[in-house]
Amino acid sequence: MANTEIVEEQKRQLHGLRIRDMLTTLTAATAAISATGFMFAVAPLNGALSFVLLSYVLFVAFYALITALDEDREGVKDRVASVIVRSAAVVIFSALVFIVVFTITRGFEALPYLNFFVEDMSLAGPLDPLTTGGIIHSIIGSLIQIAIALAITIPLGLITAVFLNEMPGKYSRFVRTMVEAMTALPSIVAGLFIYATAILILGVQKSGFAAALAISVMMLPIMIRASDVVLRIVPSTLKEASLGLGAGSWRTAWMVTLPTARSGLTTAIILATARGIGETSPVLLTSGFTASLNLDPTNGPMVSLPLAIFQFVKSPEPTMIARGFGTAAVLMLLVLILFILARVLGSDVKISKRLAGLLKFRRGDK
Repeated sequence: MANTEIVEEQKRQLHGLRIRDMLTTLTAATAAISATGFMFAVAPLNGALSFVLLSYVLFVAFYALITALDEDREGVKDRVASVIVRSAAVVIFSALVFIVVFTITRGFEALPYLNFFVEDMSLAGPLDPLTTGGIIHSIIGSLIQIAIALAITIPLGLITAVFLNEMPGKYSRFVRTMVEAMTALPSIVAGLFIYATAILILGVQKSGFAAALAISVMMLPIMIRASDVVLRIVPSTLKEASLGLGAGSWRTAWMVTLPTARSGLTTAIILATARGIGETSPVLLTSGFTASLNLDPTNGPMVSLPLAIFQFVKSPEPTMIARGFGTAAVLMLLVLILFILARVLGSDVKISKRLAGLLKFRRGDK
């Protein structure tokens, strides 16, 4: 009877951090920096960006060569792909941290003053110190405009997304194609559209309401696409069970599909809000500009935070530039607060049970 050898396959470790990987990365990085420095010394190369890019390319090459000494071909591919993905993540995270830190650092001159948050700019000029004037008018203006935009976008976005999922056909495919095309719509075009239709043709004056209409044009495609994707992943068994109990398509969508996808729809609202609250071009064309607080979105100009940032930073005065960066920091904080609030409302257990109780079928209803 022939002896048979049992060869155990050695499994590659796909997760976790190994000391050998750390040493390989350090060795490849050292070799890449050294080789790049040598090439810059003997060749007519200059510039920090060129040094970084060439070092990274050499780093990936050295990393692949060193990994090939211990791994097979598939292992080398896995390690190289892993290091490229992690490098991209580090670059993106570093860029985000740089933007936040740079904005807060430049705007820190204005942030410590209380008047910056409770006063408007009606009594302050470009040459006045930071102890005078503030951005309360732009904060309230942004909140009013985004509230109006959400009141328009959420119902239209949800109805359209439900229609695309529940009524498939040629018309729904056409609507989906138009929505996907609108996601790439330049923001200045949305502002021009509202300016031409609402302001020039319909006679609506430049105001917070006109700005909210322009913001809604930018938010609506994001809201529809994100909601459409979320509604697609709702289990079909839930819909079939509802239809089997005698409920119609729209009743099923209202009482089964939407509550099931509530957390995902909350994310869709967050994405649309993040897109709308930072828009500058549509607001620049439709809201007008004022240095005083205006609480009426239908009458008179209304300033938002992005528009205030634009007006502040284009001034040559250092105090105005500091106000601009301080306003940008407040805008980032406002977006963070709205994000946290939406996530809390989207994941709160008590609210979930309450919504489930309100939306569940009543006995005897058909």
